[in-house]
Amino acid sequence: MTRDPTGNKKGAEIRKSYSRISAQEDAQLREIIANTYGQIALVDHNVGRVLIALAEAGLADSTYVIYFTDHGDWLGDHGLILKGPMHYEGLLRVPAGAVRGAPVSSLDIAPTLFDYSGAAALQAPHGASLRPLIENPDADRDFALNEWDLHPQRTGVALSLRTVRTRTHKLTVDQESGGGELYDLVGDPHETQNLFDDPAASEIRAQLMAYLETRPDDMLPLREPVGMA
Repeated sequence: MTRDPTGNKKGAEIRKSYSRISAQEDAQLREIIANTYGQIALVDHNVGRVLIALAEAGLADSTYVIYFTDHGDWLGDHGLILKGPMHYEGLLRVPAGAVRGAPVSSLDIAPTLFDYSGAAALQAPHGASLRPLIENPDADRDFALNEWDLHPQRTGVALSLRTVRTRTHKLTVDQESGGGELYDLVGDPHETQNLFDDPAASEIRAQLMAYLETRPDDMLPLREPVGMA
């Protein structure tokens, strides 16, 4: 059992019991998926009520509405449900009302707000404004970034994940161990063949690593961690 910094095992025990479920029958898994869809439908319904209220108040044309979530759900992908420190597409891709082929990230939300408001960011942003993609369906970009740091009392091992996704490939690198995963999302859309150590993929791996290194110079935590995530 991994202990937290204070030597208390309780936090790790809670995370283990919360993050793991027993083997599920097909009928149980279908119910889990149906319940998830029901939760999403409930949120969509109430967001719709907000949009109707804006329209009735005459504010719809002067209000920017940003509707997003922090992650998706595996819902059975790779034999997994819920979420966790594996950056598969089911977890990272979140459906939207308008479809764009260019890779985007929730890291882009803050730069987008700064762009539309005309305000200046106080720190170097990790993402890029989505305004060009919103206003021009033909606009494109090379990549989007993602990150996830986890402390050992949450998963049993410390992880510092940095991910970059292009239209065709995705690379995730763990800064703690140096290990990684690289997938060809065109030839292997279900992410079953890890090309990270494949010599034939060395060129695309180097290109994706270069994309990761374009982010602001804060690749390691700058402050004391708070909580387990």
